[in-house]
Amino acid sequence: MDIDKFDDIDIYRVLDFLHEGVVISDITGKIVFFNEAQGKIDDFTREETIGRKIIDVYKLDEKTSPTMRCLNTGEPIINETLVYRTRFGRVSNIISNVYPLYKGGTLIGAINFSKDYQILEKIMESDAKEEKKSRTGNGTRFSFKDIIASDPDMLNAIHIAKMASGSPSPIMISGETGTGKELFAQSVHNHSHRKKKPFIPVNCAAIPEHLLEGILFGTSKGSFTGAIDKRGLFEQADGGTIFLDELDSMPLTLQAKLLRVIQEKKVRKLGSLVEKALDVKIISSVSKPPLDIIQTGALRMDLFYRMGVVSILLPPLRERKGGFNALVTAFIKKFNTALDETVSGVSDRVSRLFAQYHWPGNVRELEHIIEAAMNMVGGEKVIRLTHLPPHIFAFAGNRGETGQGSYGTGGGEEGRQSGSRPGRGSVDHVPGTTLADTQALNEKQMICNALKRSKGNAAKAARQLGVSPQSFHYKLKKYKVDRKAYADPSK
Repeated sequence: MDIDKFDDIDIYRVLDFLHEGVVISDITGKIVFFNEAQGKIDDFTREETIGRKIIDVYKLDEKTSPTMRCLNTGEPIINETLVYRTRFGRVSNIISNVYPLYKGGTLIGAINFSKDYQILEKIMESDAKEEKKSRTGNGTRFSFKDIIASDPDMLNAIHIAKMASGSPSPIMISGETGTGKELFAQSVHNHSHRKKKPFIPVNCAAIPEHLLEGILFGTSKGSFTGAIDKRGLFEQADGGTIFLDELDSMPLTLQAKLLRVIQEKKVRKLGSLVEKALDVKIISSVSKPPLDIIQTGALRMDLFYRMGVVSILLPPLRERKGGFNALVTAFIKKFNTALDETVSGVSDRVSRLFAQYHWPGNVRELEHIIEAAMNMVGGEKVIRLTHLPPHIFAFAGNRGETGQGSYGTGGGEEGRQSGSRPGRGSVDHVPGTTLADTQALNEKQMICNALKRSKGNAAKAARQLGVSPQSFHYKLKKYKVDRKAYADPSK
């Protein structure tokens, strides 16, 4: 097909800056885009690839090329490993994800994202180094004193965790997303005699399963093409703690190998015959009750018995009988410092909404909502309904947790006190106001507040909001905000 058909896909400039390799092919397999990162992986220049068929550039065929299989089936190819030699003899070991491109319902090509396995390892090593720069120097940031709890179930969980921290026995923490499982795991590590040794977290769901074994247990030279002698994360955690987050995402075959590591207290690199003795505290986490996961077949029962010698259940926020106000107060204090505000609390109506809300994201969601609200207060002392992000009203209304107009702010005392725009943050729909309109209003207000705090310094305001200067200036134009209006008049 003609390359012009791709002209309306205005993503080339973005794709060129990605760290991942990107190759776009038309329906015949001819390369129409090839970014710089892919050139570094393959030792090719863009000029040497554009216009050539992908099976010619890579010496592949219709079956061995993920891109060609995607074009032939119209289905994506996910996390496929390819090992090959480049034209200069270097071994490339990549993870490839290929997605079909459709236009008007017609397949017109495919886009291939590639990540070099060695680059992936370097990124993980870089992340590990950053963790070591944490406030404790061992890869952690939290201890038990950071856990805010007065609820009996949470206090019991803390008691069990402290008791088990000095034991070599594995601990399994179960709780919904956002309940603080890693916070507990780090706290256990820092309460133990291992606190001067490394704490290494592993998100089992974030690493492709065909790489997970080598990353956990290490690799030996010759175990596969391009493999080098490398310590796995278990070895790196020797003397310390390894935290296996989302354990039930680990493939069952790898769960069997993990079970042997726990039983023998030894680890063997991929492709090696030599075993190394380990002294590692193993903490794992799951997001659902373990027995429910076992029934679905995602977790081996024998592994659960070994990993769950000590079992800690973290209750969801909606079931915590006490301590909710303490969490709100703590987050307000945190963001008062970060955002240079002087908020003292929340209004009665916000307090009632919080009490009835389901909190699907638990403590993490509460923290994010407080942060979002405090970006909107604009110098006020109390968080009101008008300051809250729109989704909390939509979710609360959908669950039937609010009456008709129960939390509406189109009028009434709270709306007048906060000087809010009619309808902003209301459960009731205001004619002419869509979710997109509300989000735009919120975004504009956050930008104005950031400029106010930074006295018109756009770069500083952009950093406060966590966006790039380019994106921030685009939004200034989009919302017609004049940063000079917020500048310090004394300068």
